[in-house]
Amino acid sequence: MENKTPEVQQLPERLVACVSHQSNYIGDTELFKRLFNKVGNWAGAKGLFSAETVFLSSYVNDPADTPLDELKLDVCISIPEGTDVDDAEIQEKRLPGGSYAVMHAELTGPPEYETAWNLIVDWVKQSDYERDASRPCYEIYLNNPEEHPEKHHIVEICVSVKQ
Repeated sequence: MENKTPEVQQLPERLVACVSHQSNYIGDTELFKRLFNKVGNWAGAKGLFSAETVFLSSYVNDPADTPLDELKLDVCISIPEGTDVDDAEIQEKRLPGGSYAVMHAELTGPPEYETAWNLIVDWVKQSDYERDASRPCYEIYLNNPEEHPEKHHIVEICVSVKQ
């Protein structure tokens, strides 16, 4: 795992199409594959992929203080304004922007996500910021691990913060 030191950035609001899930998602790689395939297949059928397309996961609540079966997750793809979201399983949402602690990470595989999250959460606790629970946290995916020569996951982990 290779991580850069987190820094606070202003992230923009994002219009996304997403698939929502509620229950324990921690470490469930098959669940994430299913959700990403669902939203990706939907977007592909609509011809929505472009150089600006971003895949991300939006974590609505914090596993540290939420019962595991009540955890909420949205697996998302950015979409252009005016996109017709006409599927019963796909929702349109505006994900809030604002101040986020952002850590760029290159992970060798899914087991390293937890360690990376622990690093950025610890960084926030030691900083002049605190977690802003009114906004979700994100993982922004910067590559397709299947296309990486070593199958690495390149992500930005974004924790909503306030001073």
